[in-house]
Amino acid sequence: MASAGKRSERVTNCPECGSDNLVEDYDLGEVICQDCGLVLSEHAMDRGPEWRAFTKEEKEERGRVGIPISYSIHDKGLSTVIDRVNRDAYGRQLPLATRLEMLRLRKWQIRTRVHSSVDRNLAQAMAELDRLTDRLHIPAPVKERAAIIYRKALDSGLVRGRSIVAIAAAALYAACRSSETPRTLKEVAAASRIRKKDVARCYRLLLRELDMRMPVEDPIRCVSKIATKVGITMQTQRRGIKILKEVRKKGIVAGKDPMGLAAAALYVACVLEGEKKTQKEIAEVANVTEVTVRNRYKGLKETLKLNI
Repeated sequence: MASAGKRSERVTNCPECGSDNLVEDYDLGEVICQDCGLVLSEHAMDRGPEWRAFTKEEKEERGRVGIPISYSIHDKGLSTVIDRVNRDAYGRQLPLATRLEMLRLRKWQIRTRVHSSVDRNLAQAMAELDRLTDRLHIPAPVKERAAIIYRKALDSGLVRGRSIVAIAAAALYAACRSSETPRTLKEVAAASRIRKKDVARCYRLLLRELDMRMPVEDPIRCVSKIATKVGITMQTQRRGIKILKEVRKKGIVAGKDPMGLAAAALYVACVLEGEKKTQKEIAEVANVTEVTVRNRYKGLKETLKLNI
């Protein structure tokens, strides 16, 4: 009787006895019915790796696959890279003639990777997206979405005659809005060193030409971001979220700046919980003015009829 192994996925039932108790013998390359012993197929090819690994670390060390396809790399990560180690497999220094040859091959390899204006444009834009996402602490899926938006804009001819940096910043802000990641236009513009007015203009262009629909930003998502920077306790954060939920039921949230509403709700929660935080502290972190926080605070107080 053959040793039990992984159940075959190619054959589901034995034609002799109808049993589905099939096993695959990897040593002999056979699929065998464990009930009647019938050999269903032979000389089966094992498409798995030729090495074995018994721990997760050993499996990661022996794996020889490359990185997955990524739209945030200008060539999607499909090209090869000649490293600058200049050492052989045994760690020995390469001879001078070999080093010069590798230098020449490395130079031509870089030239073949970026050989057209589109490739150069994408290389510059993806490098800018890398810098912006690192500075704004944006997750990798949002970065991938921003890269896809930029590629669509490039295919539609929207980048021609415009700043690559501004379009990249607008694509990143559009990805943040579509994924409901709490990043303001002011933050993205400050990180990209482009005027907020220019980034906003490119953002509106992307929405119009690519026919994108953005969800309304939820101020509840902005609460934890503001509270973490100011140092507000979790109990006060929950109170602020509860206030925003009550206000949303009354229909006051629509048309208001989400960051301003979140900042005002946090200030109200701080007052109710006896936590000493000023309007100025919260407004500076939320990137809004004290007047905005004060006006939203008065509106929340009147709507909820709070006796503060």
